Amino acid sequence: MALDIITEQPILMAEVRERLEKLKEKGELNFRAQKTLEHLEQFSPLKKKKAEELLALLTKLEVPRLREQHLIKLTDLLPTTEAEVKIVLQSFAVTVTAENMKKIADTIVENTPAK
Repeated sequence: MALDIITEQPILMAEVRERLEKLKEKGELNFRAQKTLEHLEQFSPLKKKKAEELLALLTKLEVPRLREQHLIKLTDLLPTTEAEVKIVLQSFAVTVTAENMKKIADTIVENTPAK
């Protein structure tokens, strides 16, 4: 049976973690869901509300050529330097100026707890 993809939308790792935690409260998670939750607990330090606030701040920077998927990836990975921002964005076919990369890194540093 082939499934048709109706829409595709990126979501924050913090949101996935929250959804899995709610499912866990209702009952036991299957193996893959449990492993995913363990991974997210380890690598997604922000709660959903804080991640959404950071995403909103990054969106307000209005960096040319950055789409929602790029901003979500930056919010998930929390790069704190221009070099780290550049590494995150290298996985996409997008170019961002050094000035904008600095703005992104500064916004993340100012609005997240220290690692």
